[in-house]
Amino acid sequence: MKAFLLVVALMICSSFGFAQNQKPDSLHYLALGDSYTAGRYVDRSQSFPYQLAAKLNSKHIATAQPVLIAQNGWRTDELINGIKQQTDNARYDLVTLLIGVNNQYQKKDIETYRKEFAEILNSAIFLAKGNQKHVFVLSIPDWGVTPFANGRNRENIAAEIDAYNAINKEVTKAAGANYINITELSRAASDDKEYVTTDNLHPSAKMYKWWVDRLYSRVAASLK
Repeated sequence: MKAFLLVVALMICSSFGFAQNQKPDSLHYLALGDSYTAGRYVDRSQSFPYQLAAKLNSKHIATAQPVLIAQNGWRTDELINGIKQQTDNARYDLVTLLIGVNNQYQKKDIETYRKEFAEILNSAIFLAKGNQKHVFVLSIPDWGVTPFANGRNRENIAAEIDAYNAINKEVTKAAGANYINITELSRAASDDKEYVTTDNLHPSAKMYKWWVDRLYSRVAASLK
């Protein structure tokens, strides 16, 4: 009988998505974005959402593995569609959002970015159980400082990134959510290849760790 009850208990846990090594009361974390969130050319465990979850767990803040709605190349409109395709009605204790570099790279209308970013942020707050203090927006890194941008107009790229970040910061602050500046970290690394992957563009695990170090204190304070 005891063995039967144990099997039933494990089946119930499985049906609710609880891994055997995951506490049912773990924080649920959603990461929204593009390749910077998905972790292009790094092991998934080394992407910033997974590094953040690992650090929270190491500090005795039980956190489930992150759920990602993020794909390489996504613009704001594509992220909006990605969010709408999620039909499980899940809600989360923590949401991060980083989006916009592909709008800038593809020379999309910046006022369209403002409108679509605001829509995504509202969705993020809704998915965070309506708690804007549990939503963390990361600024767009400056890809113009990477080796990939050699021969391009780096000053122009920086100015455009700054314009996009001025918008996402303004919208984030107005909504009462958290804003984390990681653009300055990308610029501090400049052409150092240790901070990019083999494509000389996307962040390496080492760069992601910088982001997480900056994110962690804000997230931990908000979750108390």
